[in-house]
Parts: sequence; C-alpha cells; structure tokens
Amino acid sequence: MTASLRFVDVSKTFTLHNQGGASLAVLDRVSLDVEAGECVALVGPSGIGKSTLLRIAYGNYAADSGRVLIAAHGRATDIASAAPRAIQTLRHSTIGHVSQFLRAIPRVPTIDIVAESAILGGATPAAARDAAETILTRLAVPRALWPLSPTTFSGGEQQRVNIARVFVVAFPVLLLDEPTASLDVENRARAIALIDAARRRGAAILGIFHDPATRAAVATRELDCTRLLAAA
Repeated sequence: MTASLRFVDVSKTFTLHNQGGASLAVLDRVSLDVEAGECVALVGPSGIGKSTLLRIAYGNYAADSGRVLIAAHGRATDIASAAPRAIQTLRHSTIGHVSQFLRAIPRVPTIDIVAESAILGGATPAAARDAAETILTRLAVPRALWPLSPTTFSGGEQQRVNIARVFVVAFPVLLLDEPTASLDVENRARAIALIDAARRRGAAILGIFHDPATRAAVATRELDCTRLLAAA
C-alpha cells in the first residue's frame, strides 16, 4: 500500500454569526505531510485547531484556501476542491475517520452498522458480516450487544463500535480524533494494537491522542501545533 496525506498552505477562518459576525482564524497556511507507514500525532492545547485540521481532511469543513491531497490506489485527490460525490467515494474506500463520538441511526443493530462500512468499502454482504464479527470480537464488544442499537450503550462501548466501523476496512488513510479517550486500560490496548497494525500495513495516520501513553505507543513522530496553527 502506498498512501499519503498532504496539507499545502491550508487556511480556515470561522465566522461566528451568533456573536455579531466575529471572525476566528484557526488555521493559517498550514503545510504538513503524512507518509505511508507514519502515525503523526498532533499535540497542543485544546481549542488550537487540531480537530479542525482532521475535519478538513475528511471533507466535513471546507478550507478557505490551500490544498489537501489524498494519494492512494494510484491516484491523488484534492479534498479541498473535490465534488461532494468524490469525497463520499473516498470515505468509502480511502479515508477512515474515528471521531470522539458515535453517530448512529437509532434502532440499527451494531453488527449492521459495522458491516455496512465493509459493504461500502466493496465487500460482499457475507464477507462484510464476517469482518464485522471479527473486529467486534477483537475489540471485546460482547456478542449479546451485536443485535442491539449502540445508542443505548455506555460511552466506552459506543467508542469501540465507532472504532470497529472504521477498522473493519483497511483504509489507506486514517484520521483519528481521540479514539481511545473513553476506553479503559484493557480496551485502550486493543485499540492501540489496531492502530499499530494499520500503520505497519502502510496506512498514513494523522491523529490526536491526549493520553501521553497512547501517543507514545502509536506515534512515529509528534507535531507541536502551537508552532503550526493560527490559534496559538
């Protein structure tokens, strides 16, 4: 697998319409590269813009200027200028994003939520269900919970489902926003093992890990965002 993630002169300013239209500059001409087999940890205080950078790479936020280049499967795409349909396609096959919170449709069973990610990634329904069972087992999500909606689960259980729905696919690029924040020690170790395995197979990983032990376990290098982002 050859994959990379590049930010080239990316800027982002938010307009606060409920505060008289005030502007808040968050990113100012940010440039950084994440290569295949790297896990780059963004470090710095909360509110500095780390999550904003990940959301721009995933296409949730539009950059005001600059380019965000995703290279995988023999082609490169600029997320900053890509059409919505192209971004959606990349989310199915190329970019995995673990957020801090699970967002799921109520009443949809956990096993179906995880299997759907694999189906969107190109797996057959049977193979997707097998993959979903494997990853849920690896993350110690009890089998009794698989037919249930995760909307009623504990925070740690929901986050393991959140991780499972991404790691069920071998995404070339991974964006991880505090993936282990709500996990206990044993489940944090399981998640770390998945992240490390993804890096070893060649994924380009950009993440936020406030827990120093987790960061030390997964990161190949750290990037001090107080020197990079405009909010510093």
